[in-house]
Amino acid sequence: MKLFIAILIVFLIFYFVPFDLPIVSESILNGFKMLNEYAREHVLLCLVPAFFIAGTISVMLKKDAILKLLGPDAKRYISYPIAAISGAILAVCSCTILPLFGGIYKKGAGIGPATTFLFAGPAINIAAIFLTARVLGWDLGIARMIATITAAIIIGLIMELLFKEKGVGGFVQTTSDGTDNVKAIVFFLIQLLFIIVSGLKINPTVKYSTLGVLGLSTLAMAVFGFEKDQTKSWIAETWDFAKKILPYLFVGVFLAGVITKLLPQDVVVYLLGKNNIFSTFIASVIGALMYFATLTEVPIVQALTQLGMAKGPTLALLMAGNTLSLPSMIVITKLIGKKKAFTYFGLVVLFSTLFGMIYGLIA
Repeated sequence: MKLFIAILIVFLIFYFVPFDLPIVSESILNGFKMLNEYAREHVLLCLVPAFFIAGTISVMLKKDAILKLLGPDAKRYISYPIAAISGAILAVCSCTILPLFGGIYKKGAGIGPATTFLFAGPAINIAAIFLTARVLGWDLGIARMIATITAAIIIGLIMELLFKEKGVGGFVQTTSDGTDNVKAIVFFLIQLLFIIVSGLKINPTVKYSTLGVLGLSTLAMAVFGFEKDQTKSWIAETWDFAKKILPYLFVGVFLAGVITKLLPQDVVVYLLGKNNIFSTFIASVIGALMYFATLTEVPIVQALTQLGMAKGPTLALLMAGNTLSLPSMIVITKLIGKKKAFTYFGLVVLFSTLFGMIYGLIA
């Protein structure tokens, strides 16, 4: 049935779209131009290293200690910061957040740290932060990270205050896989340094020489530093992230290029063009309702900023866009119930609007 629907949609597009109109052909060409820009500037030195880092996080780094710190016996000043930043360690893809959230909540973390993790996780993964910084500017990338972590902790604390409860059952630690954690951390840091250096505007000879050394060091550690099965698992996990994310990202980039030409600029300016409460709130609501596959929010936001979206609404859209969508709302409601779920939805929109306004005023 899915294949039939896909074929039908493609047929209807080619049957009804007036490709001979200049605006349509220009929009399609602009979509391919944006794809060309991303392929040249953001894939090899940003996304590919980020996928390898994601594979390292998933396969090499032990997570049992982190999960233990989210348990019911952990102090708030420990569990909430850990919940806010552990999305970068426990997950990279937004599709993995919901089952992890459900597991953390049911194993005893409680509604507070669990919702903190749920809000922050998708937005602070390595790929999202670096792609935001590379495409939209480091100021916005850093603002996204700080605002997301801060809002996540506040939202979690409010949820705990309103709904004092813990999840059911004992908190279970994951089993150790035998990986040398010190070696894994060094391996992780070398790759992280690679992606940082790749984004620096320094002397090209120094930059590419450093990248070469870091790349060879990563390769040497992968071949000689770990067991063969671990290295194979690392490559397989990296490929798994890439094949899940890149197709959606390329589609998102293409659509963003089309939107830049098709969407009336005056509509964007009217709805999202000012750093006021109206534009920022609208951006938060749009972000909460729309579904953004991992990283596709970046090219779409890029297109909207080119059409006149202000800085405050930009941050609000980024904050709410990764955290919520209509499909995720349905799942979250089933996991924690209507009352808690809709309270959480309202808090996401509220704090995305608030931090968007703050950023719009100071940026």
